[in-house]
Amino acid sequence: MNTETFGSLIKNLRVSNKLTLREVALKIGIDTSMLGKIEKDNRKASKEIITKLADFFDIKSTSLNIAMKSDIVAYNILEDDENALEILKVAEQKIMYSKKSKKK
Repeated sequence: MNTETFGSLIKNLRVSNKLTLREVALKIGIDTSMLGKIEKDNRKASKEIITKLADFFDIKSTSLNIAMKSDIVAYNILEDDENALEILKVAEQKIMYSKKSKKK
């Protein structure tokens, strides 16, 4: 399980490949400042950008989608800090129920 934020994950991929923000941004066709904001978790990446990043770093886009969506869920739930774990448990049960209902 990866506990890094989406932005941290992208930054670590970039740094471990010894690439600058400018190099990566240029290769995937976005503005350097936008990539910087994504790395700092100040901006969400679109599906298109996630796909381009996955292709560029040669990783599964599913991994990046999970990182992005788990950030969204975690940040939303953290707003209700004292009940966060209970909210996650109930949400998991609702997801499981919904999947079972769709199979019928």
